[in-house]
Amino acid sequence: MKFLYKIIVLRRSNERFKKLIKALSNMFYEIEVKAHVRVPPTSFKEETKQAVLKRLNEEYEGYVTKDLGIVVGVSEVGEVGEGVIIPGDGAAYYETTFKLVTFRPELQEVVYGRITDITDFGAFIEIGPIDGMIHVSQTMDDFVSFSKSNVLTGKETKRVLKVGDQCKARIIAVSYKEPTNPKIGLTMRQPALGNLKWIEEDLKKRERQEKQPGKKEKVKGKK
Repeated sequence: MKFLYKIIVLRRSNERFKKLIKALSNMFYEIEVKAHVRVPPTSFKEETKQAVLKRLNEEYEGYVTKDLGIVVGVSEVGEVGEGVIIPGDGAAYYETTFKLVTFRPELQEVVYGRITDITDFGAFIEIGPIDGMIHVSQTMDDFVSFSKSNVLTGKETKRVLKVGDQCKARIIAVSYKEPTNPKIGLTMRQPALGNLKWIEEDLKKRERQEKQPGKKEKVKGKK
């Protein structure tokens, strides 16, 4: 296959990908591909381009490689050549140019996501088409405890992290050791990261301090 990489620009009408790229646009790419697409006899009654699109989605959606990342779906089918039937197969093969939308997580990128699960060893956060993992030691700058109600709580700050919280995190590790199940590690201990509610609280405190420079306000955190 021949791949041509370029930064993705999606049409406003493409609702399928619109939500995914809202906070993660730096890691989504559109890749132009030229390949032969196999269309089985059961699809011969369909319009050729529609049958090719159906097969492409079946073959590529969710496909994962280190080079491409995670294929989200087919954004466009371009030129479709004449079909060729291979003896003994029965299917038609069409040389097709098409575009794939892929998600390629990059180290040090800052992402927004929703907490989908809390465990005693950390939190899982949904970032685009995949969940990343935030180790318990990276969830906040505090000593963290885990409760049976699936909540992480900071000892000094009393801040809590639970399922459904919207957060801002930084990617610090990407592994394709298991080709079909990539692992992404993130941190929320750095400045301006964490639960969006915490970030808002810190901004308000900073604003109050700036308005009253002579007074010091205690900021939650480690001693």
